[in-house]
Amino acid sequence: MKLFAYAVREFDEKPLFDKWCAKLGVEFAYSTEYPTPENIELARGYDAISTTPYALGPEAIRRFHELGVKYLGARAIGFDHFDLPTAKELGMPVTHVFYPPSGVANYAIMLMLMCCRKMRQILDRNVVQDYTLEGKMGKELSNSTVAVLGTGKIGGTVIRHLSGFGCRMLAYDLYQNPEVAQLAEYADLETIWREADIITLHMPANPEDHHIINADSLSKMKDGVILINTARGDLIDTSALIEAIESRKVGAAALDVLEQESGLYYADLKTVPIPNHDLALLKAFPNVIVTPHTAFYTEEAVEHMVAGTVKGLLACEQGGENPYLVQG
Repeated sequence: MKLFAYAVREFDEKPLFDKWCAKLGVEFAYSTEYPTPENIELARGYDAISTTPYALGPEAIRRFHELGVKYLGARAIGFDHFDLPTAKELGMPVTHVFYPPSGVANYAIMLMLMCCRKMRQILDRNVVQDYTLEGKMGKELSNSTVAVLGTGKIGGTVIRHLSGFGCRMLAYDLYQNPEVAQLAEYADLETIWREADIITLHMPANPEDHHIINADSLSKMKDGVILINTARGDLIDTSALIEAIESRKVGAAALDVLEQESGLYYADLKTVPIPNHDLALLKAFPNVIVTPHTAFYTEEAVEHMVAGTVKGLLACEQGGENPYLVQG
């Protein structure tokens, strides 16, 4: 099989692609850029393409199909950046990858602790040698009620790891996990909005969960609630969140993902005006932590992502069981 990978990071992914393609007998080439109309021709003659999250609409997928590409690989857990109906229409199987949940789970807990202890203020004020205490007093995670929305692999791991902190835990999911139920109390959303001090999101980007955090749900939350999002940007109505921060309904927020982040994150924009007003505004708030979609980024995760990409696409070619297949 011949694989062409887009948006390959030469400092970490490239050596792993070399390793796994050689091990599995896959011919490999790559570009450091995302797929564009200008470079899509690079995939001509390749059986499969792979890319990290980047919108591939119907036109791009049809063009890849015309070039002979048979399989599409999402080098991430999420695959909503591919136009799945077009891929299905053209008979192009789509794969994704998965990796240990502990990296994202522990990152989310780190963000909870940073928000509780006002670490953004502490670090920012240290830079200007302001070592006073006023405005830095935090709260203890152990005395908080933490609500985990989405109790799949990552959300379930958050709850298991949080259990050592001694905090009260609420959980929400359409499908309850018996193991999670031994550590946390499943509750409806109205209860969670009313009782949670901290809400952390670990849900997929399904249409029914779009903007699950919105003006209405925010209005029902405790004053000073802390919001953590390491899942999908579309789970939060960003405009409503900004209003809630400005009104002090939200005491702190930590966002590793954001609406309309595509084309921003993983790019070097230090000399360019940010073409996302919401991101620029959120970064200016002293009680908001914004990180550029890095919760997943561990040595273990990157290895799993590259290996899973090669294995999943090769399984499409060879047939048989394929745990990486999203859509056949």
